[in-house]
Amino acid sequence: MQMIVECSNCGRKNQVDALKVKAALCDSCKEQLVDEDVIPAAFSDDEIAAAVEAAPSGVVIEEVETDKYISRIGNHEEQVNYVNKGFWSKVKKYAAKVPFSHEAVSMYYCAMDPATPTAAKVTAISALAYFILPIDVIPDFIPVAGFADDGTAVFIAYKAITIHITEEHRAKAAQFFAE
Repeated sequence: MQMIVECSNCGRKNQVDALKVKAALCDSCKEQLVDEDVIPAAFSDDEIAAAVEAAPSGVVIEEVETDKYISRIGNHEEQVNYVNKGFWSKVKKYAAKVPFSHEAVSMYYCAMDPATPTAAKVTAISALAYFILPIDVIPDFIPVAGFADDGTAVFIAYKAITIHITEEHRAKAAQFFAE
């Protein structure tokens, strides 16, 4: 009996044999899919499989249609191109003035990493696009407050995708600032 288990680490939906769910690893990030404290050790693999078989079969898992949301926020590829064109010049210009520049660069490397899940990439690119957008809620030329809205967008996105920002991404950001 097969079941779908969503990875709590990266969000990938994995098809797993119900008899092996306790030992199953995510196909994407290779983390264990089910924490030991979620399924008590007293339950055997056979009992878990029996519970899965007894579950209602009429349950339909709906996929989220991302096209309707993309049309609201713009094409993802266009956003990536926009960020690629303006990100480095803005970071170089304002790196000393904004306290969140290290996080922004780490997010950039995370978003460009092919191993990063799409949802995390969209979150990072959206925040970075807002950061480099010349027109925002509080214009950047206003002293002190000018980057508050940009910082908020970057901070929220950074916290949302922090599990996908690897040490490699952070090291690349540190290398950028060391140059």
